[in-house]
Amino acid sequence: MGALNKPTLLLDPSRARLNIRMMAEKARRLGLHFRPHFKTHQSRAVGRIFREFGVDAITVSSVDMARFFSEDGWKDILIAFPVNVRETDEIRKLAAAVRLGLLVESPDAVRRLAGDWPAPVDAWIKIDTGFHRTGIGWDDPERIAAVAGEGKTLAGLRLKGLLTHNGLTYATRSLADLRAVHGESLRRMRAARAALFVRGFRGLEISVGDTPSCKTLEDFDGVDEIRPGNFVFHDVMQLEIGSCREDEIAVAVACPVVALHPERNEAVIFGGAIHLSKESVETREGERIFGRACLPEGDGWGKILPGTAVVAASQEHGIVRTTPEILARLRVGDSLVILPVHSCLTVNLWREYVSLSGVPFDTMRSPDSPAGDRRNIA
Repeated sequence: MGALNKPTLLLDPSRARLNIRMMAEKARRLGLHFRPHFKTHQSRAVGRIFREFGVDAITVSSVDMARFFSEDGWKDILIAFPVNVRETDEIRKLAAAVRLGLLVESPDAVRRLAGDWPAPVDAWIKIDTGFHRTGIGWDDPERIAAVAGEGKTLAGLRLKGLLTHNGLTYATRSLADLRAVHGESLRRMRAARAALFVRGFRGLEISVGDTPSCKTLEDFDGVDEIRPGNFVFHDVMQLEIGSCREDEIAVAVACPVVALHPERNEAVIFGGAIHLSKESVETREGERIFGRACLPEGDGWGKILPGTAVVAASQEHGIVRTTPEILARLRVGDSLVILPVHSCLTVNLWREYVSLSGVPFDTMRSPDSPAGDRRNIA
């Protein structure tokens, strides 16, 4: 840790492997198809760990990400983002190489996919169960049926099912609230599928994908597939929700301390928004933070420092507010290890991880990644 002289994205492979094993085993126990979302880690080396536990189908969030992982041998890929019809030519090329799934939510988008396909493509209808990010309202059966009708008749598309992301679970702060939000979303998905059933659309699957419910809950009545992604690393947001333990967080950013301000109990780190992201979370105590701080320990990091958090983040600066006792232990040139609020957004900023043994691993943002990083994580 002492050799890291600038902000560095750290990966604890043993924690990531345990997180993957736990979710794969849970999906198998519950009889659910497991299609993890790879947008969290964006790494071929991390992706290969999933194969150790029998995973052969994945979710991604873009055509570029689908191509990146297809080049590492993944053959069953769902792009869980509303299809961008301007990329239809690239999508057709992908469909020739992998079993491809696409997300649609309007008859027009489906019609724009008309044409010759090198292989059948799975079409999933995006359903909004209350998060209101995108998708067709679960209680609008006529519009859902209109999309299903287009998908059923268009050559080259296979109508696969209904898909949602229940982002409302990320606002919960108790198990009771999480159960209620999750249960209502599932009820709405079952209702949407039932409305299609009576209109002649049979055999449709349901796919859901948020980490808080997939990690914590057992009731997936009517669900065929789960697509969590964040669970591979977890983060401070999951910790605040209560869907992970501190010792399950598998990524962190090591940041040099560059200034100390005892008069306001603050340390300044070389680690700001371009290293951590601008994502923040309101803690149970009502404080808005951009990360939790730990001290280096061995090859990794220790427990979260009490009363210590990143309270502001500009481009390169991170402001860490702490206690007088902890501040007195710090010196300019020390390192603090920051657990990110949202690991998906943090990883997206980086070109590589460094494992706790000091080995670098590419993300898809590395200029060398298209050539194929063949290393595996020990």
